[in-house]
Formats: sequence, C-alpha cells, structure tokens
Amino acid sequence: MSTASLYGAPGERPTISFELYPPRTPKGEVSLQRTVADLAQIGPDYFSVTYGASGATRQTSRDLLCTILRDTPVTPIAHLTCVGASEADLTEYIGGLLDEGVRDFLALRGDPPAGQEDWQPHPEGLTRASQLVALLRGIVATRLGPADPVSISVAAYPGGAYGPDGRAVVDPSDVAALLEKQEAGADFAITQVFFDPAHYAELVSAARAGGVRIPIIPGLIPLTDPKRLRRLEELTGVRVPRQLLDSLDAAADPAETYRRGLAASVDLIDGVLAAGAPGLHLYTFNSSKAALDLLDRAGLTPSVALGGASPQ
Repeated sequence: MSTASLYGAPGERPTISFELYPPRTPKGEVSLQRTVADLAQIGPDYFSVTYGASGATRQTSRDLLCTILRDTPVTPIAHLTCVGASEADLTEYIGGLLDEGVRDFLALRGDPPAGQEDWQPHPEGLTRASQLVALLRGIVATRLGPADPVSISVAAYPGGAYGPDGRAVVDPSDVAALLEKQEAGADFAITQVFFDPAHYAELVSAARAGGVRIPIIPGLIPLTDPKRLRRLEELTGVRVPRQLLDSLDAAADPAETYRRGLAASVDLIDGVLAAGAPGLHLYTFNSSKAALDLLDRAGLTPSVALGGASPQ
C-alpha cells in the first residue's frame, strides 16, 4: 500500500513512523538490526531510510531498504537527493529500487559534501527537489502501471524564527518551494526538526494560505539528550529553547535528564496534534529506546486506536 493513502481521509488516527540511517560499522549494523526489530514490533506505518550526502551511503541505504522489505511488514521510504549525481545516474538508481520493490520515496535536494566550499552541482544533474519529484513521476509512468502506485514525499521547513512580537514566523520562500514540489507531484511532506509547536502550526497555516494542500507531517526528535540537541542546532540553525536546555542541564543525574526530556517531548507532541498534525515522524538516530518510551508516555502506540486528528 502506498504511504500516500495513509493521509487520504479526515478523522483517521495519526500515523507513527521512524527515520533510520544505514549503519557505518559492523557494530552499528548489529545494533540497527535490534532497533528495526524493536520498532517494527509496535506496527509503525513506515520507516524512512536516509541517503548520505552526495549519495555517500547509496549501497548501504539500498541494503537497509531491502532488509526492511524482506524481514518486516513495515513499508520503507527511500530518501533520494539530487546532489552529486547526473539525471541518468539517478534514473538508474531509482529503477533499481523499483525492481527491488520499493514504492515510496522522499525526494530531497540534499546538501553539498561538508567542507567543499567550491563545490558545484553536477553539470547533468538536478538542482531542486521539485525536479527530482518530476523525474520520479516520469520514471514511474514509464515503468509501472496505475495498479502499482508510488508515493513521493518531500521536506518542509518550519524554521525556528520569531517576529518582533514573539510569534512564530515562516519564510515565504519555504512555502513557495513546498508549493513547487506539490505541483511537481508530491503526495505529502515531512518537516525538518523543530522545537516549538507554534512553528509547525504557522507553517501549516502559511502553506494552506499559499495553496499547499498536501498533508504536512511533523518530524520530531525525542528531547532527551542535550548534547545532541546542541549539535542539531549547529547543523540546522534551528534554535533549541534555552529554557529546555537549562532544564535538562540542571537535572541531578542522567535519569532525571531523560525524564525531563521525555516530558518536554510529550508537550511537543501534544502541541502538534492539537494543531491537527496527521502523523508523527520520529528521528530515532538508530536507537529505539527514546522513541518507544516517548510514544508510550504520550499514549500513542500505533496498534491502539488514536483517533481525532484531521490531515492538514
């Protein structure tokens, strides 16, 4: 079943899904096998599998997708990026994934390799995620029939900015880019990480006003590790609330830090669901514990009828 169909009817339960990345070491591979098994047991709606900068993890990403298809009942979504590849190269890789049985994709522009200040796009490549969406649609039209649907998701960016009045604001260019991806054939969007539900609500509001109709799923990280939160702030430019970091730093021991982080995470989930989020996509960093503890604390085990939220 295409993941696009998960977001077709108002009033259905929020979806639950997880992001994974391919292992970098043999030890990481063993750990990831346990993580996949643990997460699959609760019946998530899908896993997304990342694709390293310039396709650096192309083969290991494909291997992980095949493992999920072979060993679990969970639908895998394959991340794809434009950066560093020609259109012909992408076409060949996408065709291989389709041959393996992958029917769900997350189309991203991608980032240049770290530290390459003079990096230039591939002369025969793509430069925008909307172009990758269009390429995917074209490949699917020539290789598959209407009875074999494919879903394409894309990224959305709540940012993290506030206006002079302290209200969350969204960059209009991010809304314009999301509309462009919708018009190219995207089915739904998953957001970059954020820490204030007001940013999600404002993104959805601005997107709807700008003509974006596709569902927008919040991408969330369990807020249990202050070191990781600070690193994410450096990488994404999205500020972590000082109050949250101060609370985590002031905890008496790691166990209390973890409890405080889970409580803050539940508040974030409650906020986005109150704003009408049709699902939750959790960034796991290949560890199941915090993600599963968070869902348990929030009362959001996928096998339980959750009810209530309408797709935005």
